[in-house]
Amino acid sequence: MHYHLIGICGTAMASLAGMLQAGGHRVTGSDQNVYPPMSTQLEALGIEILNGYRAENADIGADCVVVGNAISRGNPELEEVLNRKLVYRSQAEIVKELFIRGRRSLVVAGTHGKTTTTSIATWVAEVGGLDPSFLVGGVVQNFGASFRVTDSDFFVIEGDEYDTAYFDKKPKFMHYLPEIAIVNNIEFDHADIYRDLQEIKFQFSRLMNLVPGNGRLICGIDSPVVREVLDEMHGRLFTQIETFGLSDDAKWQARYIDFTGDVTRFTVFRDGHSWGEFETHLIGEFNVRNCLAVIIAADAWGIRKEQIQHAFDTFKSVKRRMEVRGTVAGVTVIDDFAHHPTAVEETLKALRMKYDGRRLIAVFEPRSWSSRLAVFQEPYSKAFSYADYVIIAGVYNTSKASELGKVLDVGELVKDIELQGKSAFSFPDADAIVEHLTPEMKDGDVIAVMSNGGFGGIHDKLLAVLGDRE
Repeated sequence: MHYHLIGICGTAMASLAGMLQAGGHRVTGSDQNVYPPMSTQLEALGIEILNGYRAENADIGADCVVVGNAISRGNPELEEVLNRKLVYRSQAEIVKELFIRGRRSLVVAGTHGKTTTTSIATWVAEVGGLDPSFLVGGVVQNFGASFRVTDSDFFVIEGDEYDTAYFDKKPKFMHYLPEIAIVNNIEFDHADIYRDLQEIKFQFSRLMNLVPGNGRLICGIDSPVVREVLDEMHGRLFTQIETFGLSDDAKWQARYIDFTGDVTRFTVFRDGHSWGEFETHLIGEFNVRNCLAVIIAADAWGIRKEQIQHAFDTFKSVKRRMEVRGTVAGVTVIDDFAHHPTAVEETLKALRMKYDGRRLIAVFEPRSWSSRLAVFQEPYSKAFSYADYVIIAGVYNTSKASELGKVLDVGELVKDIELQGKSAFSFPDADAIVEHLTPEMKDGDVIAVMSNGGFGGIHDKLLAVLGDRE
């Protein structure tokens, strides 16, 4: 068949394009913001991309049009598809029917840690000999790709709670037919589509209710909201529930966690009894939880402990998750995707442990929908407690964000951080931040750049300035 994807350069859409091509289909697409890394991935696959959304793109003659979740009514190409009554579907629908239906699906969900946990799970399944297909919201460095299609019965997928399409407002994860579902944690996020935490809890309860009787529901009960949802669903879940975390009442626990060496070591207890010892190159308590969730899923799929450990040993992490972009003139520049206050705090906490004794400079861009809004004003004031020096960029696309409500007050945030005795500053963009940091950066500094966007190429600009010193 010929599939045409409107909004093809979105992470999930570009991955779907590659999957469809791997399945023998003809694929074209359109987008108005054609940029790396997805544009280069599509180019390497030889997939034709039409630049811009135009009514005449509907003349391309596709058998099915896939409408990305960033596409809304008023888009000229979508309007023409509707006027002509062409066949159209969502990305999640196509993934479900063409790639998951009939297979054994592991869905990784939660407010934080989805991409990393899905990537670990994929690599563990690979080392365990399952040859999984996968779809992840980032590049899995062990594979150098965000997707793969195999003939295996196993599929590992990141379960996004964001809505599916303009015509389907339920979360994408509702389409993914989980045999095993991991729910790492639940917090309020996505203020552009969810009014409050209660709405998010409801969506996660629906995911939990999808898991069949012969499956597993793996829940991180260090998250208070996950506990609440489990309590509210008591007696209404018809599957095997596996709780995990550092909490004393979790069925699966990580104990004796040791962050002092080159690797993170921990012991897994199951039902109060020692089950196995593991180590990982990943840092932070949140990554111990991510690994623990994967261990439970891997055990359910029959993967041996030795294979799990070998996968941990050889796991190459995920791009933009505490990724060291370079160390130049004694300054280490790190790129991280953190944007929710909890993710910012956990990232900085982990980096503080790893780089103990070194000055930690946090550079943050409020770019996601929720981070641009005042809903997280107070949590952000506490999120930077592990940093020594903080820079907040201007709110990305303020006019667009203001359509949804009150915008984050960066000036007020800086004042709140200064009240904690820290140096804190605000600058409008990447260039102004680089100009400020150029004389400020010292040998031994660690700069954690956090944004869910490109942030004006700030990482390369910082490294270039440092390179001029050498």
